[in-house]
Amino acid sequence: MSWCRAAFIGAAALVVSAMLARVHPFGDAGLDARTSGQPQIMERAAVPQEVRDLLTAKCADCHSMQTRMPIYDRFASRFAPVSWLMERDIVEGRKKMNLSLWANYSAEQQQTLAAKMVEEAKAHEMPLLQYRVIHWSARLSDADEQVLTRWDHALQGGDTGSMAAGGSDAGRLGDSMRGKEVFARRCTGCHALTQDREGPRLKGVYGRRSGTVAGFAYSPALKQAGIVWEDASLERWLTDPDALVAGNNMDFRVAKAQERKDLIAYLRQGSAN
Repeated sequence: MSWCRAAFIGAAALVVSAMLARVHPFGDAGLDARTSGQPQIMERAAVPQEVRDLLTAKCADCHSMQTRMPIYDRFASRFAPVSWLMERDIVEGRKKMNLSLWANYSAEQQQTLAAKMVEEAKAHEMPLLQYRVIHWSARLSDADEQVLTRWDHALQGGDTGSMAAGGSDAGRLGDSMRGKEVFARRCTGCHALTQDREGPRLKGVYGRRSGTVAGFAYSPALKQAGIVWEDASLERWLTDPDALVAGNNMDFRVAKAQERKDLIAYLRQGSAN
């Protein structure tokens, strides 16, 4: 009798769990939807095939409408609360970056997202640990990071020359109001002024020594660099972080010289307030 009772309770629990899976507390990720009719990721975007293949294999399950469901995932998605956790990660992933909509992002948004991919790959933050535990092949290798880095640098190409070298904008001073706009467009994906995100908080960065925000997990290279962030060092950092500090975790560049000057003016003003 006790065995029958246990079996009944187990069966009832499965039924309840299956019913609760039809509830979507974090949003409906469409786990039961067919993806065969969906456009391929980055379909209308000029993206190298090796990058497209890499992102399809390692990132698209959470960051596109092309979520692939292996048999074990498809089974797990039928039952709550596992289904809820899966949907939470997918819904949040799509909000932050949807590769199916890549062609709809502006050039600046694409540059910011590509740089963020490289930073999180270097820090081993993506793919998420809970995803890698189940999908062993999703781990990004050193070769994968190099593919993303080359693509990121190509996206961020452009006028990386210094103002001091001359040109139509030579001699123009940085403008803090324009710099505020640059910060909002280009930096807020990873940084905020008063709180840490993927990058450390930047209020007070001008005049601060590198790697010294308490509680932030800097790369060892940046902690040991001992750089004081002033006009010249910020100019070099924003032009090419790796050239200034090899082995750091930031891979974002500001290609246009005037934007660098404006951004530095904004950071300088924010540190003075």
